[in-house]
Formats: sequence, structure tokens, C-alpha cells
Amino acid sequence: MNSEQGLNYSIKLDIFEGPLDLLLYLIKKNEIDIYNIPIALITEQYLQYLKMIKALNLDLAGEYLVMASTLIHIKSRMLLPPPEEPEEEEEDPRAELVRQLLEHKAFKEIASSLASRPLLERDVFIRTAFLPEDDEKSAANEEELIEVSVFELIEAFHRIISQMDKKELLEIDLEKLSLTDIINEIMDQLSVTKNSTFEDLLQGKKSRRRIIYTFLAILELIKLRMIKAYQTSIFGVIRIFPAVES
Repeated sequence: MNSEQGLNYSIKLDIFEGPLDLLLYLIKKNEIDIYNIPIALITEQYLQYLKMIKALNLDLAGEYLVMASTLIHIKSRMLLPPPEEPEEEEEDPRAELVRQLLEHKAFKEIASSLASRPLLERDVFIRTAFLPEDDEKSAANEEELIEVSVFELIEAFHRIISQMDKKELLEIDLEKLSLTDIINEIMDQLSVTKNSTFEDLLQGKKSRRRIIYTFLAILELIKLRMIKAYQTSIFGVIRIFPAVES
């Protein structure tokens, strides 16, 4: 049985992030100079992410496919040999993309700065949230919690699902799942524990299909701003908090 068959729920990914956000994430992940992007590497990783997103039944906005075509076009242009006697100096094929990325990055930084201003301190989630004792020790030298992007969640989910026993992938899952029920389960758990790691929320589930639905429930809760995902360091352990402290 195909593990994605039977999924009757989809989430529009553009609610969270767009193609430029994915490129900025890949640039940060690979520690790349934004002015000198290795287009072949980034194109390959970008297409891999699109495959992961489609496998999760997430609804891709058309802009993602347009960007994929743009990257492939830039890659093909850069593979062409330079003309023997160029009449004028040609612009780097990546130049327009770099301009878009820098503009988008600046916009995100301004938006993030504005969003970090508390509106009602009593009701708004505070980044200096409670961490378990062990995590407090490990994060003692960290400045603050870092909010996680949807792409980091997708990558973390892919790692977890790829480590599952292959025998489990062949099992026929007849369990009737309700996304609403799983959302309630997550919120009930967080009301007791106050926070949980991303892995703890997913692991221990009875089936791969339930894990996928749990992941979709996490994305839905983030979309509804009922939970927030943070790390104590870049690419560190992802921890989920209620968006409003109880």
C-alpha cells in the first residue's frame, strides 16, 4: 500500500513560506555566499524539497514550480561556454535571483522585527519560555530560542519517517483518523507538558500514516497560530510550545 494513499487532507504550503524562503533556507543550511550561489547544488536540493512536499500531499503553490523552472534555466545558462568574442560583458545569470533574494531577506528581517514587538505581553507567547531542566543546562549559553521554518519541519519529518522499520511501510493501516482528534491530542499533551520535542510528538505512533497525520496536524496548528516551533540553536532539536501560555 502506498503510504500516501488515503490521505484526504492537504495544506497549502504558501500559507507558511514561499519559494524565496526555501532558497534562503537552503543558502543558510549550506552556509553559502548569497552573492555566489552554486546553482547546480541549490537546484538539486530545491527539487528534492519539492518531492518531499508533494509526497506529504501538501498543496504546492504555482510559484514553487515557476522557481524550479527559473533555477533550471539559470543552471543551463551557466553550463553554456562563454562566447569567444563577447561584444559586451554579460550579466551573471544569477544576478536577478540574487536581487530578489536580498530584497526578500530584507523584507523578512523588517517583518520579523515588527512581529517581535509584544502587543499584549500577558497573552502573547514569550520566547524565554520554560524549558525542562536538562534543556536549560544545554541552552545556558544560548541567547534565545530561534523560530523554526516549515522547511526545517519538513526536513526533520523526512529524517524521522526514513528511519522507520521498512516492514512497517508494508502494513495496511485500517485505523480511521481524524485530523481534529489528533489536533486535540497534541493540544492536550502540551497543556500538561507545556512543551515537547518535535520527535516526541511523532514517535511512538502506531503507524506511518498516523505519523503523517500528526505532522499535518502540527502544520495546521502552526497555521492557526496555536503552537510555535523553536530551536535553542540553528539546526538543533526542535521543540513545540503552545502559542499562548496557560
